[in-house]
Amino acid sequence: MAAAENESAEVLLQRMQQAYQQLNFELTLVDSSQGQLEPKRLTRGHIDGQVFTHLTHLNGRPREFVQRDDETSFFDASHDGYTLKDATLPGLFHRLQLMPLAPVTSHYDAVVAGRSRVLGRVAQVIRLVPKAEGYYGYVLWLDQETGLLLKLDTLDRDAGVVEQSMGVALRISDQPSPLIQELKTAALPPAMSVADVYPTPQQSQPWQTGWLPAGFELRSEDKHKLPVTERLVNYLMLSNGLVDVSVYVAQAGANTEPRQQLVRQGATHLVSLISPARVEITVVGAIPADTARRIAESIEPRITP
Repeated sequence: MAAAENESAEVLLQRMQQAYQQLNFELTLVDSSQGQLEPKRLTRGHIDGQVFTHLTHLNGRPREFVQRDDETSFFDASHDGYTLKDATLPGLFHRLQLMPLAPVTSHYDAVVAGRSRVLGRVAQVIRLVPKAEGYYGYVLWLDQETGLLLKLDTLDRDAGVVEQSMGVALRISDQPSPLIQELKTAALPPAMSVADVYPTPQQSQPWQTGWLPAGFELRSEDKHKLPVTERLVNYLMLSNGLVDVSVYVAQAGANTEPRQQLVRQGATHLVSLISPARVEITVVGAIPADTARRIAESIEPRITP
């Protein structure tokens, strides 16, 4: 499967996705952001036509994810496990390898940027350069022999690395690992659909965005209670196909003063503001801070005909 020297960036991205979907492998990753390192282990395999994936955090409180075909189970020491239908593993590293490439090439220029080395292996380097302002850019290192994604950098507009996922150990095998074989018969929580979790049907909300980065659009909206706090919010989900952004709108207390708050975790920003109209607006997504703030400040009442 050695890559030809003249393969285009899009062909290399297609090989990346094929490798992820076809190979049996175990990849140990280290996620790095704001000086914090978080090791994870990603194991993937195939048995009798079924695809199994296991992702576990190796430090801190136990957290792991199990994927059998289109059902994903979430386990965390802080709450009971659950399974969702048509869900994916969290994070851009996994989404890039499974999503259709059309949204990627629509909003980013994919450019071959030469070769490098990761894990002692030769890697093809692909840059995803945003076509519009308000996006992060990305650099992908793809194993030249197999096509597997070995390293992913998220870049700000000054080409600074704001988040990184880097492989530190890789094992590829002809047969699925014993862990993958155990997942075939493992007892997992019963699968629920998103409609089971948020039974309120999709409905137009009284709020809309006045501005969005080029390529982003409203994909989902509803009204539901937040976990833990039980606070009722109007919810809008925005996406450009690769990156999702959540917007929460709720009434603030009558005596609450207008303010803004910014929290960053790696590439993800949370912007929360209370408008002069005493409405609390929170925007969360893997987008630059200025983009999140501009979306939040643009939220306005929806005008009904």
